[in-house]
Amino acid sequence: MSKRTGSADVFDQVHDTETEATELTTAAETTDVTGADAAAETTEPAAAASKRRVGLAAVVCALLFTILVAALGFLGWRQYEQYRVNAASDAALQAAKDYAVVLTTLDAKNIDENYRKSLDGSTGEFKDAYSQGATQLRQVLIDNKASGTGIVVAAAVKSATPDKVEVLLFVDQSITNANNPSPRIDRNRIDMTMEKVGDRWLASRVEIL
Repeated sequence: MSKRTGSADVFDQVHDTETEATELTTAAETTDVTGADAAAETTEPAAAASKRRVGLAAVVCALLFTILVAALGFLGWRQYEQYRVNAASDAALQAAKDYAVVLTTLDAKNIDENYRKSLDGSTGEFKDAYSQGATQLRQVLIDNKASGTGIVVAAAVKSATPDKVEVLLFVDQSITNANNPSPRIDRNRIDMTMEKVGDRWLASRVEIL
């Protein structure tokens, strides 16, 4: 009986050892699977986060590019508008100076030619007003044998747009007539508005200050 009991004990020990080994193997496999699953679960959110960061960076870059293009376009438009205003100012200023000389240079002997030039350089309300008063003024100049010569002493642009420019002029006019053959100098300040009509700058308003 004692021998059988000893064999049984040995068998039980071997069985227990095999059971423990099986359990350890199963536990190890379970740990490996759990570790792999955990690693996979950790990798997936990281990959998703990386994709989100890349997508966000692309959106930010596109937005910055759009803002940059818009800013450059606005600056380009501003520069072009300023160029147009500067070009208009230069052209209108010269036209106003030339027209001021036309208006203040009169000769009773050539009065019709003087009026023709004055009308040719005007437009709008001023042209209408000048046309209405021309006949009466013409006769006064002829009767008094009057003449005048204008010189622009100084001129400057007060305000400007691409199509309308206001100019302030200082004009000296030397005047003679039958009663006063010696020249008399009149110093005038003239506020003149020039408007672009076609490719010409014409006076639409003339005010002596």
